[in-house]
Parts: sequence; C-alpha cells; structure tokens
Amino acid sequence: MAAPLLVALVAGSLTAALSAWGLGALLGGSRESLMSLAPKSVTTPIAMGVAERLGGLPSLTAVLVISTGIIGAVFARYLYRGLRIEDPAVRGFAIGIASHGIGTARAFQVSEQAGAFAALAMGLNGLITAVSLPWIMPWVERLFAR
Repeated sequence: MAAPLLVALVAGSLTAALSAWGLGALLGGSRESLMSLAPKSVTTPIAMGVAERLGGLPSLTAVLVISTGIIGAVFARYLYRGLRIEDPAVRGFAIGIASHGIGTARAFQVSEQAGAFAALAMGLNGLITAVSLPWIMPWVERLFAR
C-alpha cells in the first residue's frame, strides 16, 4: 500500500494547504492571514511553527487547526457515506490528513484500522507539511503575485 498512500499523502497535503491559501486569497486575506491558513490541516504544534516560519500568526493558525479538526470529525462520516467510501483504511487515512488529531481520535472510535491509518496519515502529513510548505509557499506567492 506504500505507493497509493504516498500519492494520497502528497495530494492531500498539497490540496489542504493550497486550497486554504487560494480561498483566503480570493476573499482578499492579508499575507499574514494566508500564511496562517496554509498549515491548517496538520496538528497544532507543527502548524503553529510552520505558520510562524511563513510569516503567519501562530495564534490564528491554532484556531484554524482546531476548527478544521472539529469540522472534519463531525462531517467526515456524512461525506464518506455520500461518496460511498466504506474501506476503514481509506476513511482513516483521509481524515488523518485533513483533520489531524481530532479526526484521528474520531477514527479510533469507528475502528482500530481506521484509527491506525489516521494516525499514520497525521504523522506523515505533519512531516511533509513542515518540510515542504516553507519551500512551496514563497513560490506560490510569486506565481500568483501576492
């Protein structure tokens, strides 16, 4: 499962960061706000450190991370049902990427397999985000002239 998990990890991590940044940019967010939004899908301590390195506001990032986790934990099951996703490994990995610790705790309530994959995704997403966002976001800013 290494190849599909790696593809899902990279796609999910990039989608989470770039879609948050893009939506914020479309709504006219300041640079600080945009850099606070980008790491919102990783666990709070990592997200705050990444946001600070990017020039964002760590306290705003903490609020966004917690909100993201709660929303994911509450609504993921309805999304999975609507998309007819039944595999606990897929469900767990997706919620671990998108909703970090709170989503992972919810995944463990559903099944051990979902929880294990959520924990794996949460850890790997934290690592890839911490390493890649400080390199990617300045490039994204230059590309979109923000």
